[in-house]
Amino acid sequence: MALFGTLIIVLAVLIIVLPFLAASIKIVREYERAVLFRLGRLVGAKGPGLFFIIPFVDSIVKVDLRIVTVDVPKQEVITKDNVSVKVDAVIYYRVVDPVSAVIKVSNYHYAIALLGQTVLRDVVGQADLDDLLMRREELNKRIQSIIDEVTVPWGIKVAAVTIKTVELPEGMMRAMAKQAEAERWRRARVIEAEGERQAAKILAEAARMYEEHPAAMRLRELQTLIEVAREKSLVIVTEAGASTIGKIAAISSAVKSQTSRG
Repeated sequence: MALFGTLIIVLAVLIIVLPFLAASIKIVREYERAVLFRLGRLVGAKGPGLFFIIPFVDSIVKVDLRIVTVDVPKQEVITKDNVSVKVDAVIYYRVVDPVSAVIKVSNYHYAIALLGQTVLRDVVGQADLDDLLMRREELNKRIQSIIDEVTVPWGIKVAAVTIKTVELPEGMMRAMAKQAEAERWRRARVIEAEGERQAAKILAEAARMYEEHPAAMRLRELQTLIEVAREKSLVIVTEAGASTIGKIAAISSAVKSQTSRG
């Protein structure tokens, strides 16, 4: 009878103690921290690993320390030069102080999402369209700096901010396409004019050389005639002073004729 009573007591103790122990043991992963409150008062951050709490007295709030992504939805903004655009962005942040993230802001993820929308509109609204298209990296750093300045007291560090897309009105896109086409035509004309200038410079140098050496000019003339004479269907008409060429051609023809007869 005494043994039965002892078993009942042990069983009762186990029924009471085991749930108590199970509620006391807490495990936090490597990328998490547990902010501990005792009777509503802050004790500190626990983890990673195994730790114990007092059931019904202590409470914990787990905080993830990994980088979190916030997708900022498209915002319709008017730039500094009065162009209406739609921009969206991505914010990457992580919690560096879990205690501040829990006790200083109610929902830091939602707060950062709204803050990102506000800062994105403000920064884009102060920039020209050309800066938005060509100097996007600078705008990203500026947005990151402004958000980071606000979130540091919350125990949150903004790792990066990236503007994803910029949507322009259809009329503005057509105007930019015309501008790009005109710029290409301008470059083509400049290149063509530069080629003409270089060719004229070379021709001027060649003319000076021919003027200093008339024999070279004569040889060049003969070479040109030879090249033209390759086409047998053409008739070459030369100036009156070029009769010597005809004489030379006649003598050459007569010599060939006599040689063939002999």
